[in-house]
Parts: sequence; structure tokens; C-alpha cells
Amino acid sequence: MKLTILLYLHTGYWIHRTSYIKHLIHHMRSHLALICIVTIMIIASSCSKDPGSNPTPPPEPPDTTGNPPATFDINSITDTYAAIAPFAYHDQWSVYNVHDPSVLKDGDWYYMFSTDVGYGIDVRAGIQVRKSKDLVEWEFAGWVFEALPKQASDFIKANGGTPNAGLWAPYIMKAGSEYRLYYSLASDAARVSCIGLATASSPTGPWTEKGLAVTSTDGYPGTNAIDPTIVTTPAGEMWMAYGSAWDGLFELKLDASTGLAAASGDKGKRIVRRGITGGIYNGNLEGPELIYNSTLNMYYLFVAYDWLETKYNVRVFRSQNPDGPFSDYNGVNADNQGDNGPMILAPYQFAGHGGWQGTSHCSVFKDNNGQYYIANQARPSVDKYFMDLHLRKIFWTEDGWPVVSPERYAWENNDNVQQDSIIGDWEKIDLDYNVVPGYGNDQVYPDLQLSKTMSIETAGTIGGDGSGTWTYTAPWLQLKWSNGATAKVFVQKGRNWENKKNTVIFTGLNNNGIAVWGKKK
Repeated sequence: MKLTILLYLHTGYWIHRTSYIKHLIHHMRSHLALICIVTIMIIASSCSKDPGSNPTPPPEPPDTTGNPPATFDINSITDTYAAIAPFAYHDQWSVYNVHDPSVLKDGDWYYMFSTDVGYGIDVRAGIQVRKSKDLVEWEFAGWVFEALPKQASDFIKANGGTPNAGLWAPYIMKAGSEYRLYYSLASDAARVSCIGLATASSPTGPWTEKGLAVTSTDGYPGTNAIDPTIVTTPAGEMWMAYGSAWDGLFELKLDASTGLAAASGDKGKRIVRRGITGGIYNGNLEGPELIYNSTLNMYYLFVAYDWLETKYNVRVFRSQNPDGPFSDYNGVNADNQGDNGPMILAPYQFAGHGGWQGTSHCSVFKDNNGQYYIANQARPSVDKYFMDLHLRKIFWTEDGWPVVSPERYAWENNDNVQQDSIIGDWEKIDLDYNVVPGYGNDQVYPDLQLSKTMSIETAGTIGGDGSGTWTYTAPWLQLKWSNGATAKVFVQKGRNWENKKNTVIFTGLNNNGIAVWGKKK
């Protein structure tokens, strides 16, 4: 019999999973006064025999024509997975029970590390590891640790806290021949957290604790030492961005030879903040991902806004320097008391589907051909406690901003789409946003961005959701509406995940920096 605790908040919804309650409370510590009722319920689920630990090896990568592997049925990937959610079936989790992923390409394999969580269950501590050759079929590959790392646990105990039962938000990288895994351990004490480092000679371990890269306690300067990300400059410098809630995200320089802080005890400087409405933060700020795009000679900082179960969305800022300042779409410094864009990924709903929410805390990486991807958790709105891996392609606008595919990657190639293939009816989503100040008790609705029907007509006109005109020079489609709005979007082949068929899709930004998605019906 498995015991699971549900925590009931004043808003009337249940926070599911004992392994995640501390995560939620940690982010809401300054708002715990809003919790009116705490009710403990016991949920029973039958224990099942472990089906074994010999998963079928993944197929060879698809060829350049984009043909799928013959041995894997992509339709076997479902939104929910209650039948294999119990811990006994962890070898079958594949793209399920994934939260806060970090992905590394190494040789023929992609390795993904993620937070210790599961649907309706306690998950053993240690950081989950998966691997794939094609970014669609994933094989469970074990854990980094057998238990909580001692150095991080000892720090929290020494500072008056009780360590959480699981580890959060790992970051994986390779420095020379050394693999470095940064992990987050938080506690029941306000901001008593730390980011530790473990190293190995292989991405599958064994791993050795090397030290604590940065720590935090309940004091100045307002940091919260979780959610690490590292960028390496062309000159070999390493910088870490990190943080969650409280007073923003911070960044510090690392010693490239050790992977730890260049200056002992350095907490770094603040680089991003959130806006405030009526004295309340407009939502959470966490999960940074910092990359360097060598083609554009620019550093990009992806961040997570809002509550992780509902309105969670991805923003991106950029800078010519690894430590900022980072500017938004309008050239405004992201370290201001405001909200910034562009927002390139957010909760959404295409027709015939319940929608996806909690779409953030991303990993950004590229393949051997220079194609960038974004990986993140997403929650089906039919039951927001399921946590699925979503992985999409990233494309870059002519003025150097990343935009993401509206549909998950499904082996498609980047061949140009012929003009006659774009003629017809489409679903279009504008990733707009409604400010709802607060955290989990306040942001109870996902703010799903809904699709509307738009037609691309043979005569060069647009019908449906606003009249206008279009021109096409593959792969870019220029859309102009009669209300003055314009958008230049990247057209690509893709998969209609909602209807299980191939289609054509587009992504881009309009003239106001709003992400625009399209999917041909």
C-alpha cells in the first residue's frame, strides 16, 4: 500500500504528491499566511511487481529525410500515464515524470537529467537520468546519487533547516573530459538552500561530490540557491546564473578549473527581477537557462515566469556579455521592477485537445548540425499533476531572437515547405498574457492561449482571424493584417500531435514582440 499526502489550500485545489509538497511550500514561503486549511488524506495505490530493468535499446537516429525509426510507434506517447506512474515501473517512464530537464549531447546520445518527482508517488532521491539517440524515444538510465548528497545535506542542517526529501533542477555539462552535474537541494527553512557539484568521467557516473558552488540563507542579498545554469565563453570563462522567487535571479563567475565559485562565498549580482502590482510580485521568477549563440555572438538568458503548475511560461533576454546586462525585446534591462518579453512558450490549447500548462523551466541545447532545441516539462490540463517532457525546435528571427515550434519535435527535417502546401485553413495562436499577481494560491488558472481559425488563401489574402495579406519566400511567411499588425514566421514541417498526423506549422514574433504560432488543419 502506498501512502500519498494531499495538501488542501484555500483556493480549493489539491497539491498532489508528497515528494512535491516541499517544493511548492518553498516557493510560497512568503505567502504561507494564505493557507487556510491543511488536510491530510491517505490515498491507496496497489504496489506492483517491478517489470524488469531491460528496456529495448532505442533505434538508430532517423536519416536526413526525416523518416521515423521503423521500430518505434510515436503514437504510444500519450498525455497521461497513470498505468505506469508507480515507482515500480520507472524503467518505462520514458518521457513521463519529467520536471526541470537538463539535456547534454554526448557522442551518439542525448542525456537528460531531471528533478526527483513522480505522479502521485514519492520518488527516491538522486536525480533521474534518461538517454536517447533521436530525441523522441527515451530510455530510463538510473540515478546520479543513491541518496541526498552529504555535503549539501550537512550545509542545510548546519543552518537550521531540514533537507527536502528530493533534489531539484539539475544542470549537466562537460568541461574537457570531465562531466559536471550541478544539483539543487532546498529545505523547510526560508532560503536555506544550496547548489552542489558532482563530477564523473562518464555521463552515467559514478559521480563524486566536489563541493558547494553557491549557498543561501535567510538574509542579504535575497538569493535562493537553486536552479543553476552555466555558460562557457569563447575565452573559456564560466558563469553561473541561478535563483528562484525572492528578489530575482543572480549570476556569479566560476573557477573554470574546479567548477566552483571563483571567489569563495560569492553570491553574485542580480541580473533579472519581476514586476510588482499592488505591492505583490506578479509571479515567480526562476529556472534560468544561459547559452551562448556563437553564430550571433550573443548570450541568451531564458527564464521561467509564474506558478509551475499553471501559468508557467518562458521568457528570453539577451546580452553581448555573459554577465549582462540582459535586455528584453524592447531593449529594456531585465533587472528592473517590471515584466519583460518576449514570451516564447506558454500554456496553450489547440482545437480538439484539453491543452497544456506548466510549460517552462527549460533546457536549451543543440545537435551536431547546429540545430537548437528547447526541452521543458508540460502538464496536460485534464490532470495537471502529470508531468511530460516537451521538446521542440528553436529557430532564430532575422533580428536575432529565438522562437520555438508550436508542436513537439517528431523527427521532421528542415526542408523548405512549398508554397502550395501552405494554402488552406490553419489554427493560429497568439501567445498573449494576463497579469495575475501572486503565487500558487493566486495563479490557479493556466491562462491557456487558445487557437483561432485563420485561412491562407490562394489570392495572397488572409481570412478567418483577421483579414489581411501574405507573401512567402521559403522558409519565411510574411503576414500583414488590416489592423496594422504584422508577423514574419518560420514555416516548417511538423507533427499535429493533437490529431496524430503530419502537417505544416509556423512560429515567429509579431511587430509587438508577441509570439505567433500556426498549425495547418
